[in-house]
Amino acid sequence: MNVPVISTVVAAILIILQQSLMLNVGMHRAKTQIGIGVGKDDILERKVRRHGNLAENSALFVVTLALTELRGAPSIIVIGFGAVFVIARFFHALGFSSLAGSHLTEGSKMFQIMRAIGAMGTVFTGVALGGFLLFTIKA
Repeated sequence: MNVPVISTVVAAILIILQQSLMLNVGMHRAKTQIGIGVGKDDILERKVRRHGNLAENSALFVVTLALTELRGAPSIIVIGFGAVFVIARFFHALGFSSLAGSHLTEGSKMFQIMRAIGAMGTVFTGVALGGFLLFTIKA
């Protein structure tokens, strides 16, 4: 069996982002002495959701991308889906790096725009990749 190389690269990038976000949560917990939950700390809540949202979306995407690659989809298709998803996840994480982006408080609208781009890019790639995989199945 061939290893799905493109999907492996996407997974590697996403796990590095995931661990970076997890460390960010852990450091904030240590600083504030909030061991579980978020208390009434909006900043911790934002960091927890930024980390959690990536976890909720990336695993299934990587599995689906790998299945698409293993089924012999053209590399450009797999690269395209993977690149758009990774870029979307970075935009989402950047959008969530400010309370203006996560809690829609006063501040730069750029954070809300980045969050929206990230969310729409995530949904688009997930639905499009799933549709592509279904469309290419041959009985």
